[in-house]
Amino acid sequence: MDTDKKVAVILSGCGVYDGAEINEVVLTLLSLEENKIQYQCFAPDIEQYHVVNHCTGNEVTERRNVLVESARIVRGKIKPLSKYEASEFAAMIVPGGFGVAKNFSDFAFKGANVKVEKGFLAICEAFKNSKKPVGFMCIAPVLLSKIYGKGVVLTVGNDKDTIAAISTMGGEHKVSTVNEIVFDEKNKIVTTPAYMLATSIFEAKKGIDMLIKKIIEIM
Repeated sequence: MDTDKKVAVILSGCGVYDGAEINEVVLTLLSLEENKIQYQCFAPDIEQYHVVNHCTGNEVTERRNVLVESARIVRGKIKPLSKYEASEFAAMIVPGGFGVAKNFSDFAFKGANVKVEKGFLAICEAFKNSKKPVGFMCIAPVLLSKIYGKGVVLTVGNDKDTIAAISTMGGEHKVSTVNEIVFDEKNKIVTTPAYMLATSIFEAKKGIDMLIKKIIEIM
């Protein structure tokens, strides 16, 4: 592993409907390992917005913690976001899943009027200010306009409603396919649609691999 190119991977729970998209997380970590890049996973120690039964798609009454749920995906090898130091990492990756739109923000409910969770926003701003590269996938890029400001270039694929919200927030959206990335050279941001378009793990892997390779190239 290349310790000079350590990457932080930020998780928003466990499960596409209320947390991080599990396949995107695993494919991200696999790609990093295939490229011999060291990484550390983080998640905020906060309560999830809600819990969804992934068999039925219905909300259930139980409560869960974002950090505890994220730990399920990575076999417990995770740290709370409060222990995160941007100076220790050369890049940051944020997989998608509705946890980004429910736990890292309220985009799922307020759209373009979104507010970003303060802990997550703080680390994103630290990367922005240090001009280090970041990779956002799936629905996660919708938060980039709030973090980086107007004119940020990104993709979520081709979903019209999401694109409209991005435009309202001042983002510059580029329509893309599942096996493409969009690179904002000015801000050192790489985005890919992943499961906004993917219909299989194999399809999702293509764009994620491209994102990781681009992040490594510019680190």
